[in-house]
Parts: sequence; structure tokens; C-alpha cells
Amino acid sequence: MKGTYLGEFQELVLLTILVLAENAYGVTIQDELGSRTGRNISRGALHTALTRLDEKGFITSEYGGATAERGGRRKRFYKVTNQGTKALEESKTLRDQLWSEVPKVALGKS
Repeated sequence: MKGTYLGEFQELVLLTILVLAENAYGVTIQDELGSRTGRNISRGALHTALTRLDEKGFITSEYGGATAERGGRRKRFYKVTNQGTKALEESKTLRDQLWSEVPKVALGKS
């Protein structure tokens, strides 16, 4: 399992890439994460997570065409791989199992 562990932030990044679909590049991922979590997401933290997810084989990326609005720079678009989807599903299954076993009393419910 070493190397395939998903931290909370990495999990959120993967889910955000899936939500954004064909429009998942650095700025849109950062903005979507920030608006959904209420956190200020630094560019450095995001790129560190993207690099680690790529190293694990959970995402791939490719460059789009250069645009005048970006001064001729190209956007790097991200996609979740099958391995990344599997890691997300395993993480969700584990969380769901654990939540289902938490006694209602422990959550302050009767």
C-alpha cells in the first residue's frame, strides 16, 4: 500500500479534477477547491499535491494550445486515471464503513 495512500488534500484535488472534467487546470482547480472548502489554497500546495498524484499514477496531464490571453503560455490540463479513480473508491468505501459503525451515541444522536 506504500505510495498509494491518499491524504485528505490529495483526495480533494482528485475529486475536484473529476468535477471540473475537461476544464481542470491549475487555476480552476485552485479556485474550485478554495470556494468549496473555504480555505486559501496556495499555488505551491496545489502543485505539490499534483506532482505527488502524478508520481503515484493517479493523474495524467497534457498541455492545451497557447492563448493570447495567457501571453502565449499553454494551460496544463489534468485527468484522473483509472488507478486514481480506484484509489478514490477505496477511500470512500473505507470512510463509509467506518461512519456506518460509529454509534449514534458517539455523535450525540439518540
